[in-house]
Amino acid sequence: MKHKTLSSVKKRVWLAFSKYIRLRDCFETTGCTSFGLCITCQKRYHFKLLQAGHFIPGRHNANLFSEKGVHAQCYNCNINLRGNSLVYRRKIIELYGDGYDEVLEKEAQEIKKFTIPELEEMEANLKERIKELEGK
Repeated sequence: MKHKTLSSVKKRVWLAFSKYIRLRDCFETTGCTSFGLCITCQKRYHFKLLQAGHFIPGRHNANLFSEKGVHAQCYNCNINLRGNSLVYRRKIIELYGDGYDEVLEKEAQEIKKFTIPELEEMEANLKERIKELEGK
């Protein structure tokens, strides 16, 4: 059996987290898990064409798995428009209330070190939540 490294486990958790975020946002925006709206441009995309886009760029540990700081985004908004940050900020405030953009900015400055057991627990939890969404 291959030795587990922190980075390999983190990569697995990211894949589960990304899938969960995209499924969650598809279901919340269209009522099904096959299609969803990009948080910033509001265009409809197939689940597989959406990405898990971070409100705070950089994917630092503190905000890497932030459920309120990561949403389904199309490639154009996430990559070409570098997150489409002004629109994203407005959406964060609309979704979570005044000042929540600042809460996420502060969260991103924290130093967070994950352990393998912590990441594995997170992965198991995400897989359960994915199964729930896929059953809807």
